Amino acid sequence: MPVSKYEGIYSELTDRIISAAIDVHKELGCGLKEEAYEAILAWELEQRGIKVERQVPCPVVYKGHVFCQDDEHPKRIDLLVEKKVIVEIKAIPVNHPVFAYQCRTYLHMMNLPVGLVLNFGFPTLKEGLEHVDNFKACNPPNLQNSFSSGSESNAFSSPLIPSPDLLNS
Repeated sequence: MPVSKYEGIYSELTDRIISAAIDVHKELGCGLKEEAYEAILAWELEQRGIKVERQVPCPVVYKGHVFCQDDEHPKRIDLLVEKKVIVEIKAIPVNHPVFAYQCRTYLHMMNLPVGLVLNFGFPTLKEGLEHVDNFKACNPPNLQNSFSSGSESNAFSSPLIPSPDLLNS
């Protein structure tokens, strides 16, 4: 049974992520630091057989040039799940539009179509949950068709390297 009404690309994967986050939130509640929720959610996802990377450097691409990668003041993605979904974790009792903007920027830089903002700072996770889409993701034709079908196939050659099309957008 789906845990959210989201029906976009990777909806099955985002439902699994949200289900794990709900379990973490039910067990721990709100009040911990963001880093604790990040570590525990990553562990929970791995226990469910879902590949997750923590604190993934996100290069900043501007006019075809890559800036701020590696140790040069990198931007870091809290969780990159299955190299498909970006998860931005927060732990404050406020939903601010900048959280979704930040996630959308990471999606753009990584050329990925969907992300989640999970804010553990509320009594229920539902209050701090937001799906974020990047409709500008440069996808091969077969992935573009999956937006309507909800396919879970990953047609990205490498989400960690921006495509040439992205650099020209």
